[in-house]
Amino acid sequence: MLDEADRMLDMGFGEDIGLVIRQTPPQRQTLLFSATYPDGIAQLSRGIQRDPVSVTVEALHQAGAIDQRLFEVAPGQRLSALTRLLSHYQPASCVVFCNTKRACGEVADHLAAQGFSALALNGDLEQRERDQVLVRFANGSTAILVATDVAARGLDIKELEAVINYELPQDPEIHIHRIGRTGRAGQSGLALSLYQANEAQRVNLIEEYQQAPLPGHELADLTQELKPLQPAMVTLSIAAGRKTKVRAGDILGALTGDGGLAGNQVGKIQITEQFSYVAVARAVAKQALQRLQDGKIKGRSYRVRRLA
Repeated sequence: MLDEADRMLDMGFGEDIGLVIRQTPPQRQTLLFSATYPDGIAQLSRGIQRDPVSVTVEALHQAGAIDQRLFEVAPGQRLSALTRLLSHYQPASCVVFCNTKRACGEVADHLAAQGFSALALNGDLEQRERDQVLVRFANGSTAILVATDVAARGLDIKELEAVINYELPQDPEIHIHRIGRTGRAGQSGLALSLYQANEAQRVNLIEEYQQAPLPGHELADLTQELKPLQPAMVTLSIAAGRKTKVRAGDILGALTGDGGLAGNQVGKIQITEQFSYVAVARAVAKQALQRLQDGKIKGRSYRVRRLA
């Protein structure tokens, strides 16, 4: 089973795929999963599959579920335009898509310097770092996730309020994949895109592919006041997990028992093999950290720190 096969080819792992295939027996079932279906995938299928059954799903979204808005920017003005979009629309949760890892890091650093709660997600992160970024975004302690398409593959993000295309992708199918992360499960979503005049061809390809125009809007109509987004929650990391048989109820009890935090001041709790992460209300973050550092969980003391 090869998941995200299209991106594996894009990243130059064609030879590695061949190596894996050669280690498998001749009699096998081979499945390819891909959000897009470029020529490379069709060629790969012909080489490793016999009489495959093709299963496809509709790429277009329900009309009205996603409010798309297109903004033209002058050269060198993307970063300032992005902060303006975030200040005006104030999404509680937002993924900002960039085309390269370098742009991803530059955008995240710029937003953080402007006071926004933003984290970068790219392929250079170690697994533990990636887990922490995703935990903080999923539990509401980080408002903005800046990601490349490769890094964002396979993310299960519920109730995503907005998607911003810092740069339009060259492939219109990727655009559909990006904006489809918002407006799910019957909810409405917001998709904002930035482009320069010399990228008009990308706009045309997207409009042709989705069979609908990208409505143009003016940045001048948006607020000029900088309004950084700060989430209501903070994440605490506990050096204990499934390996030490710590459960979510144990952490909740340590925080709320004997005159501790109120139950509604504790958010999502996620347990991994080695670590546990708990979201607490920003107003009581210091109190919660002190309580866990001074107290015990299941009769034991563990190292606890605030992720920032």
